[in-house]
Amino acid sequence: MKRLLTIGYGIASYLVFVVAFLYAIGFVGNFVVPRTVDSGIAAPVAEAVIVNLLLLSVFALQHSVMARPAFKRRWTRIIPPAIERSTYVLLSSLALFLLYWQWRTMPAVVWDVESTAGRVILWALFWAGWATVFASTFMISHFDLFGLRQVWLNWRGRPYEEPGFRTVMLYRVIRHPIMAGFIVAFWAIPTMTAGHLLFAVVTTAYILVAIQLEERDLVAGLGDQYRDYRHRVAMLAPGLHLGHDDAAPRVRHRPA
Repeated sequence: MKRLLTIGYGIASYLVFVVAFLYAIGFVGNFVVPRTVDSGIAAPVAEAVIVNLLLLSVFALQHSVMARPAFKRRWTRIIPPAIERSTYVLLSSLALFLLYWQWRTMPAVVWDVESTAGRVILWALFWAGWATVFASTFMISHFDLFGLRQVWLNWRGRPYEEPGFRTVMLYRVIRHPIMAGFIVAFWAIPTMTAGHLLFAVVTTAYILVAIQLEERDLVAGLGDQYRDYRHRVAMLAPGLHLGHDDAAPRVRHRPA
C-alpha cells in the first residue's frame, strides 16, 4: 500500500507540473488560458508592482531553498526520500498557480513590433525557447528531474541511484539550456507591456542567481570534473562567458 501511495503521489505531482508548464506558455504568450501576464487582475501600478514582486519571490524562494542539499537532507528526515523530488515539483507547480491566479496587470506598452517579419521572428524565438526547455529535460533525465524515476524505483523495490554526470547534445554547447530556453521565451514577444517586462526582468535575474547557487552545489559535489566542464562550456550562450564562468550543468540539471 505504501508503494502504491508513493507512485500515485509521484504521478499526480507530475501531472500537476504538466498542467502548470503548459499554462506557463499561455500565460507568457497571452493566449488560450484565462489569466495571462497581460490579462490578470486590474490594479493601481504601485499595488501591481508590489503584489507581482511578492508572487515572484514566493516562487523563487520555494524553488531555490528546497533545491539546496542542506535543506533536502533535513527534509528527507520528515518525508520519504522517494517522494522528495515529487514534493518539490508539486510545490513549485502550486507556487506557479498562485502566481497565475493573483498576477496584477500592468498594461502600459513598452514596445510593439509592427512589422510582420519582426513579429514572425519573435514568435519563432518564443516557441523555440519553450521547445528548448522541454527538449533539454530529455537530453538528461526528464523522469528523474520531475520525480517519476524515484517513485518508480521505489515501486520496484530498488534503491535510488543518481543518473551520473554526463554532457550530451545541447549540454555540450551551453551548460544551462533549460534556463537559456526560459530566458528566450520570456523576452521574445512582439508586444512588451510593463507587466511582462517586470516578469521578464525579475525571472531573468532570478535565473542568473539560481545558476550560481546550483553551480556552487555542483562544484561541491563533483569537484574538478565540474570545474573543467564550466571552464570549457559557456553558461547560457555559446562563446559567451559571464563573470566567474568556469563550471556547468550536471547529469541531472535540477532547477535551482
